[in-house]
Amino acid sequence: MRRDGAGFPGTARLRRAADFHRVFAQGRRRADGCFVVIAAANGGTMPRLGLAIAKRRLGRAVDRNRIKRIVRESFRHHAAELPAVDIVVLARSGLAERDNARLFDSLAGHWRRLATDATRG
Repeated sequence: MRRDGAGFPGTARLRRAADFHRVFAQGRRRADGCFVVIAAANGGTMPRLGLAIAKRRLGRAVDRNRIKRIVRESFRHHAAELPAVDIVVLARSGLAERDNARLFDSLAGHWRRLATDATRG
């Protein structure tokens, strides 16, 4: 566990099923070849992240855990630029074969679009 304050705090996570359901029902979807990102305003002061990395998309636990680590790390680095939204990230099939740089680039594009959409209103 990191003790330098640069980890992924509980306040930045979606934890309740009701929050996930609200994002799925009300959120705006964006997708590329790697991820589907769904975001809905949360009425708070900071963005929160939820992960829905399905076993049927990535069969091996080691692959699912790698993807989750990458998503959390990318989110942590871009959270200051994001509006107050709840975000759910879903994985597309075949991510296990993608290299980390490609995954980080994909996520950076999603975060950039979320920030741009927020400034447009």
